[in-house]
Amino acid sequence: MKVLVACEFSGIVRDAFVRRGHDAWSCDLLDTERHGNHIKGDVLDILDNGWDMMIAHPPCTRLAVSGAVWFKYKEQEQIEALEFVRLLLNASIPKIALENPVGVISTKIRKPDQIIQPYMFGDEAQRATCLWLKNLPPLFPTKIVDKGEIYITKNGKKRGGAWTMKLPPSPDRWKIRSRTFRGIADAMAKQWGGKTNQWWGI
Repeated sequence: MKVLVACEFSGIVRDAFVRRGHDAWSCDLLDTERHGNHIKGDVLDILDNGWDMMIAHPPCTRLAVSGAVWFKYKEQEQIEALEFVRLLLNASIPKIALENPVGVISTKIRKPDQIIQPYMFGDEAQRATCLWLKNLPPLFPTKIVDKGEIYITKNGKKRGGAWTMKLPPSPDRWKIRSRTFRGIADAMAKQWGGKTNQWWGI
């Protein structure tokens, strides 16, 4: 199967599909972090290249509720971000999964088909991830583990498994936060890809 992983520089989802024998390619404006099939450029330019499936990770900066305080200052940027999401969801690709944190896609376009957590797939962390699906079934949990530590915020509220709060400030913090958890990537490849590459023994 020919798989496009849109807006991915990490190669994590791409490589999960490659390990299962698929012709998977990542595409991003950035270089890939790990050696593999990667197209550096605008994903909109290659949507009609005969893909069987697309897993899309559009930038969430103008879409996630975590940045809601800044929405009123970035109205045009949000309009453009939502239009990008619409173009991805409406691409003429038979199977599509688009992922993003909880945010305005749910209210401005449509509600997600599923919300998953890393702890449902073997990673002790909480990061609610919404999935909008086309001709793909919801993912089922593969290994439910502890939800992660509980943090107390400055205003005294509990916040569960906020793994990103452990990350020190740095220029690359946004990159770390944007990477897909390996357990979720493997579940996508196994449940949506199906085919097993015997060479890898998985």
